[in-house]
Amino acid sequence: MYNSFFGFKEKPFTITPNPRFIFLSKNHKEAFAHLLYGIDSHAGFIELTGEVGTGKTTVLRALLAQLDSDTYRTALIFNPSLSAIELLQNINHEYGIPCEEQKNSHLLHSLNHFLLQQNAEGRTIVLVIDEAQNLDPQVLEQIRLISNLETEKDKLIQIVLVGQPELREKLKKPELRQLSQRITVRYHLCPMDFNDTVEYIEHRLDVATGQRLELFSPGALKRIFRFSGGLPRLINVVSDRALLIAYTKGSREVSARMVSAAMADVRKQESRFLPLRILRYSAAAAVALLAVCGLYGIFGGSIATREISAFSRETTRDKVDPPRSEKRSEMALYTLLAGTTEEESAAAAFNAIARIWGVAPISVDQAMAGPADLESYAARSGLRFSRNSGNLGALLRLDYPAILELSLPEGKGRRYVSLLGWEEGRLIVAPPFQGRSAVSSAELEKFWTGRSYLPWKNVLNLPLVSRAGDSGESIRNLKLLLTKAGFYRGSSTELFDEAMLVSVKRFQAAQGIEVDGVVGGRTLLLLYRAGGTVEVPRLVQKGES
Repeated sequence: MYNSFFGFKEKPFTITPNPRFIFLSKNHKEAFAHLLYGIDSHAGFIELTGEVGTGKTTVLRALLAQLDSDTYRTALIFNPSLSAIELLQNINHEYGIPCEEQKNSHLLHSLNHFLLQQNAEGRTIVLVIDEAQNLDPQVLEQIRLISNLETEKDKLIQIVLVGQPELREKLKKPELRQLSQRITVRYHLCPMDFNDTVEYIEHRLDVATGQRLELFSPGALKRIFRFSGGLPRLINVVSDRALLIAYTKGSREVSARMVSAAMADVRKQESRFLPLRILRYSAAAAVALLAVCGLYGIFGGSIATREISAFSRETTRDKVDPPRSEKRSEMALYTLLAGTTEEESAAAAFNAIARIWGVAPISVDQAMAGPADLESYAARSGLRFSRNSGNLGALLRLDYPAILELSLPEGKGRRYVSLLGWEEGRLIVAPPFQGRSAVSSAELEKFWTGRSYLPWKNVLNLPLVSRAGDSGESIRNLKLLLTKAGFYRGSSTELFDEAMLVSVKRFQAAQGIEVDGVVGGRTLLLLYRAGGTVEVPRLVQKGES
């Protein structure tokens, strides 16, 4: 109805899955990384839980699309109302296993023969069971027996149990303790924070129009977040209704008042659309849920994941409803920033990074301002230079010291500060402000443009772009980094071969960056971090010096 009015090629907000609109927030990327890690490390059992509408299906779609048929054989069971033998029949059918006998023992024997054959051919078998919270205990016990199919060295099948929070409670039952103890990788998918909610809405609008649109006012975006609690399904429902209201009023901008009207409409019809318990989420409930968001990951790096989740919760609270003391701090910060020139702040921010990398600083008489000048500083100091845009969560996950670009109101121009770390939801910056080296995210985001710059050292002097077909000593070094990061098991030749291409794509997917199989600057940065063969600076976290 409103598509032509707003210029949409298709409706941007629907509750039916559409691969064209897939958006992975930082929580979705973390869930994806947990699943991929569990599968590639042959953990055996992996558990993914999340409330209705958090995007579990989105993560599964992204995962299954990433697992190529040459290396993996996958099966998805999404009908949980099965008996134990019906489950086995469905699994064998999904893998194309012929079996004339339909007895439990014969089905297991056929499945075991298939798994041994695939294992000998170097393939990983993945079984995904959706809506697992509805499985009967007898069926879950059958799944445990399937996991017993193994060699002396390895699990023959990787089983991913996906379900609502009730799945966790069910697995706590004494009769299922053997199964629960075998689950070594767990992740609880939480709703999106405010920044990701905004990016989610903008992404869907971009896909629907093919261009950048800002249809929702800042106030409208805040109300959508408070109403939805960051749940994608609720975001879609209320955003669709708000667009319809804007259309009926002939407005090309969705205001906060229109969102309020949409919220009232959705509440009136909640029994027709969504479970009541979902629509009862308030802003306080959403924050409470986010407050436990990082407690369920169990794999290497899970501590950092939990701490970043904690930081994201702090930024969400600050972003949505900053207290008066924070507003006073913002004014004080503005006064301090305005007391320096663009040139002085750019030089000071760069020199803080230069000291960390151990390169020569820029003298005061060389000081200039602007991204081009920062890039010039980096070149003169023998550093590479990367430009980035996005939210603080993405920057923290990159885990490199960075320069943030700030914009002062009233035509005061730009200023720059270095982000060196974080602790308890506060950013560690340089140069310090009146002796304060830590400022709240709310203070800094008041002025941050969303752009950041990374001066970094190409320690091994590797090419900034390597792709399939390239050869040389640099490819051998890249393979070594991939091997140390746990993503490559092939030969250490000097050729960028098919096995390396697959490994690069898996690494990129696990890091939540574009999966193109090309080792560009960002992939190389993350490989240096994950490979561990050379020391590179990282963001200081709480308790570190």
